[in-house]
Amino acid sequence: MTPHHVTLTADALALTWPDGDITLPAPLLRHACRCADCRALTLRGMSPQAPAAIRLQGAEPIGHYALQLRFDDGHQRGIYPWEYLRQMAGLD
Repeated sequence: MTPHHVTLTADALALTWPDGDITLPAPLLRHACRCADCRALTLRGMSPQAPAAIRLQGAEPIGHYALQLRFDDGHQRGIYPWEYLRQMAGLD
């Protein structure tokens, strides 16, 4: 499922879906990153380190299935599929 509307602010990502709206804060998104480096840390029992006041700087669509988010700590390799974002918000 693809959202109808995407709004990005420095503090959060807001998505409008046919079955509801969600807002995901920047720190939650940064800590939920699934890039290879962050996944490796998670598999070793550690969590990705990011400032508590992390901010979003941008988002690029990846085909019709995901967003690639950029954060102000320089991290920009995580790809966030729509389904993953819905799961983070408890819609699925």
